[in-house]
Amino acid sequence: MSRMMESNDVVYVTGHKHPDSDSICSVIGYAALKQKLGVNAIACRLGDINLETEYLLKKFGFSKPMYLDDARSQLHEIEMDEAVSVSPETTILEAYNLLEQQNKQALTVVNEKGQLLGMITNSNISRVAMGDTAKSIDLLQNTPIEYIAKTIKGKLIYTPENLRMNGKVSIVAIAANKLDNYELTDRIVIVGNDTTAQIEAMEKGAGCLIVVWANTVASVVVMKARETGCAVIISGHGTLNTSRYLFYSSPIKYVMTVDPISFNKLEYVDNVSKKIVKSRYRSYPVVDDKKRVFGLVSRYHLLNSKNKSLILLDHNESSQSVENVEMADIVEIIDHHRIGGIQTSKPIMFRNQLVGSTSTIVALMYEENDVELDAKMSGLLLGAVISDTLNFNSPTTTPVDVALAKRLAAKASIDTEAFAKELFSMGSSLKDRDLTSIIEHDLKEYSISNMKLMLGQMNLYFLDEVKDIKEQLLLTMENYCVEKKLDLLLMIFTSIEKNGSVMYYAGKDKWIVEEAYPTLVNGEDILIEHVVSRKKQIIPRLSVVIQEKGQ
Repeated sequence: MSRMMESNDVVYVTGHKHPDSDSICSVIGYAALKQKLGVNAIACRLGDINLETEYLLKKFGFSKPMYLDDARSQLHEIEMDEAVSVSPETTILEAYNLLEQQNKQALTVVNEKGQLLGMITNSNISRVAMGDTAKSIDLLQNTPIEYIAKTIKGKLIYTPENLRMNGKVSIVAIAANKLDNYELTDRIVIVGNDTTAQIEAMEKGAGCLIVVWANTVASVVVMKARETGCAVIISGHGTLNTSRYLFYSSPIKYVMTVDPISFNKLEYVDNVSKKIVKSRYRSYPVVDDKKRVFGLVSRYHLLNSKNKSLILLDHNESSQSVENVEMADIVEIIDHHRIGGIQTSKPIMFRNQLVGSTSTIVALMYEENDVELDAKMSGLLLGAVISDTLNFNSPTTTPVDVALAKRLAAKASIDTEAFAKELFSMGSSLKDRDLTSIIEHDLKEYSISNMKLMLGQMNLYFLDEVKDIKEQLLLTMENYCVEKKLDLLLMIFTSIEKNGSVMYYAGKDKWIVEEAYPTLVNGEDILIEHVVSRKKQIIPRLSVVIQEKGQ
């Protein structure tokens, strides 16, 4: 039987790389809305959260979204077969019967902790049935007498302290000369309900006597068994089936495939497919990080697997999205930025609304779907709206943002001005932060006319903080450009209080910024008044310069 493993048609809701508060909070809010609408949605993030976002999550009682590092499907998300697991002490006959009953091609062999030890397949068993006699002798020689009795549905009458069995089997047929021609030393001897023959077999050195077509044995037989050190079993089958099943009494640990090719449930489907092509087995065990068996996967499952389903929020460009986003099934996009280069294989719900924050759109969708926003979620989304609109000072702010924020503030019983001051104070300090984390605080990648640009922005309560680090910051930015192969890296430090920004830039195409803002001198703390928005002010201006020079 096949089943969908763990995913249950999961939809991953994710924001952009180097997430800001709007990216994280809108994802949390929208995943919660989708869940209330009956969708198994999981909120995700593509990087570490910043101090401002951490403050918001803690204030309103939310956990960090799950970290998503790749859009490719993993094994635990696809359909696979449930594994039937057995102990290494399971007999070959028990394993064969289980394969038949469960209509399986293979069983996983596990220890007491459920950890994979090996695989037992029909091929393993057929090698016992059809293989060399010497192999069967070796197996029986090492098989506990209790396993033999169990397999032939027998009754163990006597077991000597020192069992001696060489694994060879003789079926005694009484002739005129009785047992004169038999070599029975240390052998397993199958004999009928004939007391004389049973005693004579033991006298000739039999190591184990298996009596067929009998319910009991004579007391003299038991006495002779003790005297000669011969085990005695009364079989539950006739001669033919006893001799057949006897060779399937060994534990499967002697015939199983040890350390089979296996895969971790977190491995990516495309990588596993490439590995399986190079091997010949029908199915492969899938395990977790502790090597516990999770399921069995085959070529069929891999060929018929579904892509991971994604909902993208606060971005619609591949460069800002999760790795390998092109291999996912994008089902929705909700954004308030320019339309970028994401492509989909089919029509989807794409909401690109002219507002100052993606969290504004999410809150509106609660209202449109008549789903109640509680105080905590209202406070979280309000914080994201205030952050992304710079407390409604950004040119991206619309009357929709302002009106919605009032409704959210009322639901959360929050004083917006006091909340904004507290929010920006919590997230603005550069103290004790390494330079790379400052660059990546809220960093977005753009592709304009085949040029690779990254723009980072940080809202600061006191712009003077930047002066102490600017020399080292500029050096780190240049190194960052080399490492990431960027044409331009622009850092924007924005003051809500002064309603303007200070810019630093690096990369081989620094001229773009200098053409767009002629008054700038890199490394000088020149405040560009009323410039606070990447989306509406800076990116359009840089784009014009790039396109004009490219003509």
